[in-house]
Amino acid sequence: MAPDPLRLDPATFQLPVGRLRAGYYSDAYFNSTKELLEAEDRHPRVMMQVFQKHDTLLGGVDEAIAVLKVGAGHVGDDGVWVPAWDDLVVHALHEGDVVAPNETVMTIEGDYAQFAHLETVYLGTMARRSLIMRNVRDVVSAARGKEILYFPARHDHWLVQTGDGWAAHVAGAIGVSTDAQASWWGGRGVGTVPHALIAAYGGDTVEAARAFSHRYGDRINVTVLVDFENDSARTAVEVADALADELWGVRLDTSERLVDEALADLGEDAPRGVNVELARRVRQALDAAGHQRVRIVVSGGFDAAKIRSFEEQDAPVDAYGVGSSLLRGQNDFTADIVKVDGEPRAKVGRGERPNPRLQLVT
Repeated sequence: MAPDPLRLDPATFQLPVGRLRAGYYSDAYFNSTKELLEAEDRHPRVMMQVFQKHDTLLGGVDEAIAVLKVGAGHVGDDGVWVPAWDDLVVHALHEGDVVAPNETVMTIEGDYAQFAHLETVYLGTMARRSLIMRNVRDVVSAARGKEILYFPARHDHWLVQTGDGWAAHVAGAIGVSTDAQASWWGGRGVGTVPHALIAAYGGDTVEAARAFSHRYGDRINVTVLVDFENDSARTAVEVADALADELWGVRLDTSERLVDEALADLGEDAPRGVNVELARRVRQALDAAGHQRVRIVVSGGFDAAKIRSFEEQDAPVDAYGVGSSLLRGQNDFTADIVKVDGEPRAKVGRGERPNPRLQLVT
C-alpha cells in the first residue's frame, strides 16, 4: 500500500503484523466476536466512532491507522491472510490536532468482522500517545517558550520509548534523552554529563566534564550536572572556567532532601532541592565569573505547576528537564458502533457525532 504523504508511513512503527492479525494483543472478547461473526457468515457493515473525554492533543492516530492497514482482514480458506484495508473507509484527524471532549477523532466504516479484533490496540495506542502529548503541551505552555527536555525514559518500560518520544516532539519538547525516542523523525538523544560519570572520575566534576567535552563536544551541546558535591554555584563556576566556550550549560538536580551549600547562609529556612533562589545564586556566580553565556537547566520533580511557579518568579532558567510527571494521568479513548448497514444502531447516549474536521485516510 502506498503511504499517505500526510501521515507517518506504517513501516515506521515496525508492527508485529502476525500477532496483530491473530489478536495476540487484543481483549479476548473482541477476538471471540470476530471468530463468531466469521463462523456465522455475518458481515454487518458498521460505522465505528472513536472519541475521548478531555481537552487534549491527539496522539497515536497515525499508528492506529497503521494497525488497521496491516491488521484488518481474515484468514482465507487456503489459510492465507486476506487483507481488508481497501474495503474500509477511514476518516481521522492528524497527529497533534487539538481536540475537545467527546469530539470524534476517527471513524471506521466497513465489515466489522474484518477489524473487530483490532479495537484494543488502536484505542490503547491513541490513549498512550495523547496522554504524553497533553502532558508535554502543559509543561511547554508553563515554560513560556523556554526549552523542555523530555526525560522520562528511566521511569517506564523501554518498549514505549519510540512512540512516546514522537508524541513529546509533536507536542513541543525540544529534546529527548534516547535515540529510540528520536528515531521517528531521524533525531538523536541528548543528555548531560551524568552523576555516574562524575563518580567514575573519583567525584571530580571538572575532570569528568573535560573528558566528556573532549570526546563529544563537537557533536552535542555539553551540559554538566553540577550538584555532585552539593555545592552547585561553586562547581558551576569551576566547570565553566575549565571548559570555557566548550560549555553550553550547567544542570541543577539537587535532591529534594538537601539544602545546597550555595544557600547555607539562609539557615534552617533555606529551601531544599532545586528552587528559584538556588538558580538565582548559580546565575549570579556564573555572571560574576564572566560566564554570562552559560545556560542553566533545572530538573528534579518538575511538572507544569512547578515550572509555572518558577516562571512567575522570573527564575533565571533556560531549560527544564521533566521526567516522570509526563507519564501520569489518563486520556482514555472509546470506540462505539453508531451505524449498522446504514441505520443508526448506537448504544443509548452514544449516537453519531459527525465531525467536519475529519479527513479521508488513503
